[in-house]
Amino acid sequence: MTPADDRSDISISAKTSLRASRVAPFLAMDIMAAAAIRDKQGDGVIHMEIGQPSAPAPRRVIEAAQRALETGRLPYTDACGIPALRERIARSYRDTYGVAVAPDRIVVTTGSSAGFVLAFLSLFDAGARIAVPQPGYPAYRSILHALDLVPAPMILREDDRFAPTSEALRALHRREALSGILVMSPANPSGTVIEPARLAELCATARDLGLPFISDEIYHGLSYGIPAETALKFDPNAIVINSFSKTFCMTGWRIGWMVVPPWLVRPVERLAQNLYISAPYLSQVAALAAFDATEEAETIRLGYAANRALLLDAFPSLGLGRTHPADGAFYLYADVAGLTDDASSFCRRMLEQAGVAATPGLDFDAAEGGHHVRFSFAGSEGDCVEAVRRLKSWLG
Repeated sequence: MTPADDRSDISISAKTSLRASRVAPFLAMDIMAAAAIRDKQGDGVIHMEIGQPSAPAPRRVIEAAQRALETGRLPYTDACGIPALRERIARSYRDTYGVAVAPDRIVVTTGSSAGFVLAFLSLFDAGARIAVPQPGYPAYRSILHALDLVPAPMILREDDRFAPTSEALRALHRREALSGILVMSPANPSGTVIEPARLAELCATARDLGLPFISDEIYHGLSYGIPAETALKFDPNAIVINSFSKTFCMTGWRIGWMVVPPWLVRPVERLAQNLYISAPYLSQVAALAAFDATEEAETIRLGYAANRALLLDAFPSLGLGRTHPADGAFYLYADVAGLTDDASSFCRRMLEQAGVAATPGLDFDAAEGGHHVRFSFAGSEGDCVEAVRRLKSWLG
């Protein structure tokens, strides 16, 4: 090997892009890594830090994947996905919401994450400002930064049930012109479901302002009272992003989808062809079977509902304060101001001293997250019971 070939000299490639430097750490993943170290050391950890269902994928999903593996051939597919899956996803909108969606408007993606990248790249040029909820899923901001786009925080308030409002959207647009809006319902970390009338008003406001409306509906199918409505019911040109990860416990399968207006299909398809060719064939076949596993999915949802009730009952006595509405998804976003003003330090100590892993609110809200912690209740009932026991002991 010549000196020129010696890649051990990191100074050769030590400079990273400005885009990379603008992407903040994903604190939930950092906590998960620290918890994994404790697990390896034999220290039992109750994992409440990430949105990871503890249940496996439904039996029908696994069986479909096994049958596909037996053929020995896992090919590329069309960039937008296998026709049968696109058709089945389209049918689900009619069956679930009474909304007609043509199969050729469905784009199958490698999880919802790819859906956001494709949506942002196809809709916006560098420097565009996109309204995103705060508190909200941190990857929105990071993906936007990585693509030279600007996240514009849309502050969510308790008086509005931590849901975005038309008034807030108009005010944000007046301060500096927006190029689009992204909302999530049920939301991460708050669990808030945007009520249908408010969602309709938001869609109408975005249309009036000429803004593309992107709706993250990844937690649809996981609500506990208020029904989650699709934005497509109120705006046929909304860009909807969804996934099999949460409702069908398929996080590691990395399979999701987008619904896009007809004029956006070809631009998104061109991007998908070049960025990742196609979503994995095996995961697409498995996802098709998920639609026949709704009974199993409902059993899992009822388990989440029981966990939610257990934690909502226990948290006030632990001094964890108010939580956001938790209408859906599987998170409690707890106000810990009575215990700390440094949620990051609190979460580190909670992991080290109580063996409970949860995510500090700064992941979701750079301004107010210092006194919030997000707890996932996607684990088993036994995990939630044990977490309460440990927290009670630790907090005295």
